[in-house]
Amino acid sequence: MGEFKSGFVALIGRTNVGKSTLMNRLIGQKIAITSNKPQTTRTKIRTILTTEEGQAVFIDTPGIHKAKTKLGEYMVTTAERTLTEADLILWLIEPSDYIGTGDRHIAEILGSIEDIPKVLVINKIDTIKKEELVKLIGRYKDLCDFDEIVPISALKGNNETELKKVIFKLLPEGPMYYDEDELTDQPERQIVAELIREKALRMLSDEIPHGIAVAIEKMKERPQKGPDPFYDIEASIVCERESHKGIIIGKQGAMLKKIGTAARIEAESLLGCRINLKLFVKVKKDWRDSSFLLKNYGFDIEPD
Repeated sequence: MGEFKSGFVALIGRTNVGKSTLMNRLIGQKIAITSNKPQTTRTKIRTILTTEEGQAVFIDTPGIHKAKTKLGEYMVTTAERTLTEADLILWLIEPSDYIGTGDRHIAEILGSIEDIPKVLVINKIDTIKKEELVKLIGRYKDLCDFDEIVPISALKGNNETELKKVIFKLLPEGPMYYDEDELTDQPERQIVAELIREKALRMLSDEIPHGIAVAIEKMKERPQKGPDPFYDIEASIVCERESHKGIIIGKQGAMLKKIGTAARIEAESLLGCRINLKLFVKVKKDWRDSSFLLKNYGFDIEPD
C-alpha cells in the first residue's frame, strides 16, 4: 500500500452550483446545509473524509458573487482566501451553454494561483446528453490549466468513486489531521444554528432568507438518568424588518413552529441526542452591514 495522503481541499464555485451537496455526498453524511436559495453557505465549513488511502479535509466556501453588503464582502473574501491555503482546489460548475462573467472571474483567480493542483468538477451531468458534456469540457479546458476534469452528479452520486480517486491521487503525502471517525470540526452550536437557518431558507418566501441569521442564545445539557443526552436550546432567528418578523412567526405561530420542529428532528438525528428547542424572532435593521452584529452572529469579521 502507498503512502498516506492528506490535505485541505477547497470547494469553489458560483452560488448554488451544489458545493454543499457534493461535500455531504463525499463524506456520506449531511453536515453542510443546502437549499435552492443563493448564498446558503456563509462561512467556511470543514468536513472530513478518511479512507485507507488518506484523509481529505473539505472546505466548503461561500459562493463567489458580486458583494453588495459587508456580509457579502466577508463571504467573497473568505472564499478567495481559502484557495491560497488549500492543497487541492475543486472548481464546481454546472452545465450551461456559455461561460458567464462569474465563472470567468473564478477562472482569473485560479489562473493567478500557482503550485496548487486544480480539478474541474462538472456537476448535474444527469441533466445533459453526452455530446453536450463533450462541448462543455471543450469550453472550460482552455480557461484554466486543470490537472483533471471529472463529471459527476452530487445529488445522485454518479462518478463519486472516480472523484475520490482523483482527490487522493493529487493530495500530498501527509499526516492524519483528525481522528478517523470525525466528520466535521464544526461546533455543535453552529451545526444547530445552521440547521435552523436551512429550514427557514426552505420554508420562507424568497425575499426574506438573505436577511436572516440564527443565534444560539442557550445550549445546556439537562441532567438525565437515561443513556441519551438531552439538550435545552434557545435560538433567535434575526431578521431585518418588522414585516419579516410577522411572516417568520406565521399565523398563530404556525411557521415558526414548523421551522423549529423540522430543525429539531434533524438536529436530534445528526447529534444523536434529544432536544427541547425554543425559537424566538428578533428584528435587527441592516445587520448584514454591521460589523459588530456580524461578529456577534459568529462571523470572523473585524469590527469597524
